[in-house]
Amino acid sequence: MIRKIKRRTERNRRLRGRARSFLVRVETAIKEGSKETALEALRVAESNLMRAAARGVFHRNMAARKISRMSKRVHAMGG
Repeated sequence: MIRKIKRRTERNRRLRGRARSFLVRVETAIKEGSKETALEALRVAESNLMRAAARGVFHRNMAARKISRMSKRVHAMGG
């Protein structure tokens, strides 16, 4: 069990870090004001967040909430 938990923890840590780095990319694109870049980053971040949520790394509602808030901010951008 200890070995199994260690493997799962490593996998979860990897998936969580990957999803968070994609969230940071969206935030950066929003701050830069580039709507095209932000839309592309949002698409990739959404897919990664939902994949992590499906595997139990994040709660599904938390992932959906983050995606909703990010997409609202990206679509509110001008240009």
